[in-house]
Amino acid sequence: MSGHSKFANIKHKKEKNDAAKGKIFTVIGREIAVAVKEGGADPNNNSRLRDVIAKAKANNMPNDTIERGIKKAAGDANSVNYEFVSYEGYGPNGIAIIVDALTDNKNRTAANVRSAFTKGNGNVGTPGCVSYMFDKKGQIIVDKEECDMDADDLMMIALDAGAEDFSEEEDSFEIITDPDAFSDVRQKLEEEGIAMVSAEVTMIPQNYVELTDENAVKSLQKTLDLLDEDDDVQAVYHNWDE
Repeated sequence: MSGHSKFANIKHKKEKNDAAKGKIFTVIGREIAVAVKEGGADPNNNSRLRDVIAKAKANNMPNDTIERGIKKAAGDANSVNYEFVSYEGYGPNGIAIIVDALTDNKNRTAANVRSAFTKGNGNVGTPGCVSYMFDKKGQIIVDKEECDMDADDLMMIALDAGAEDFSEEEDSFEIITDPDAFSDVRQKLEEEGIAMVSAEVTMIPQNYVELTDENAVKSLQKTLDLLDEDDDVQAVYHNWDE
């Protein structure tokens, strides 16, 4: 079946990068706090928290760290309340970029995001200016080295659970779902004992854009690096064909 191979392989490599673990743990910690605040501390009754816990485990976050995060969010009435904000804009040569953030200070975050775009010769646009170029989907990546199951069997389990698409890449399997079916598919794979490298609802580009100009590549990379260093930023999506 058709897939999103470029995105799958990029995502797979990114999640395997140990240097990014510190940032990933910060990101997931905030997601845990928001999920607990919205739906309570019991993952059995909070599907969003279940999904965040699965994401945490896929990124090798220790169980005690996960549990501490849940208890802190549930027990600290004076804890920081994070607010979700999203920004859209353009990098060099019209590369589309979406930035999702969880912040306790929208003015600070907006200034930092705008600065990251500007320093990379891009600009922040209006809401909706590039999001139409992406599809919101659940995406699950399974590392071939960690999966003993035959590709056809894995595909049938995923499709029977409600997945839309399944593709086999060089080093991984990619499963795509409708956002509403994501939790059910992820939970079914978990019940089957299938280890997931990543499992989350994401934004997948409909088309990718190549950059051949070295200066444009450097400028875009500068923007992406600055955004990646910002603790408020939860996720960055773009349609650059790396």
